[in-house]
Amino acid sequence: MLNRKNNPPASIVVERADSRVHAWVTGPTEAPLIVLTHGAAMDHRMFDPQVEPLVEAGYRVLTWDLRGHGDSQPLGRSPILVGDMVDDLLALLERLDVRGPICVGGQSLGGYVAQELAFLHPQRVSAMVIVGSTCITLPIPRWEHLALRSSVAWFAVWPWDHFRRTIARATALTPDVQEYAADAASRMSKRDFVRVWSGLSESLHPEPHYRIDIPLLLAHGDADRTGNVARTAGDWARRDPQCRYEVIPKASHNANQDNSPAFNRVLLDFLAEHYPTARS
Repeated sequence: MLNRKNNPPASIVVERADSRVHAWVTGPTEAPLIVLTHGAAMDHRMFDPQVEPLVEAGYRVLTWDLRGHGDSQPLGRSPILVGDMVDDLLALLERLDVRGPICVGGQSLGGYVAQELAFLHPQRVSAMVIVGSTCITLPIPRWEHLALRSSVAWFAVWPWDHFRRTIARATALTPDVQEYAADAASRMSKRDFVRVWSGLSESLHPEPHYRIDIPLLLAHGDADRTGNVARTAGDWARRDPQCRYEVIPKASHNANQDNSPAFNRVLLDFLAEHYPTARS
């Protein structure tokens, strides 16, 4: 967990679409910035195992709660699309007066936000880290696209208490991470989750000639059975010329939490090569 005594984060809040979006920044102002965005029903705490090692390596780290998650309440105006989340992130960067390219990362839904930022604003991103997410610009079979869209209806009728417990079991292998996932999901209403998932289901936009032409770390747990994450990762890695593809052992969907020592070694090695600090 993050040692907040050694590196107390600075809290910032921006007003966005009838919501208050909360973020936390840790590390020196002059250090290279890394932004980490959590997955659906999670919150900024999922990156606590990364913040301290990153700051010790010389980085400045921003974690935040997407609208409707954690402290960023209420959800505000909807529908909320991935593009809206990108705009929220840009508002946070503007508040911090960050204009240059950064390293952007995300887990699951957060990976969609990272990809869309790079797609819409390539000048803002110099490196990308994706954990347990799929590629939003790769073509997928029509049946998979239909299944994603129809999942909104499934979640709408799923009893919320049971669904939260299912999320906890499906996202993590270790009991403490499962406990975290259940707690994070409990801070979100079923109505807001369905609205967020509805926007997520509309976020895929196949781009046959598009390539992510910046350094990309693509990772997932060896036990990640969420959707088509593991099955499509190889195709994604082959498409993008600067992609480094890593499977994190003994980890599920929240791989950065399940096996944080292994993930952190891969992450810091990738950053040292492609997004170095003065210490590097």
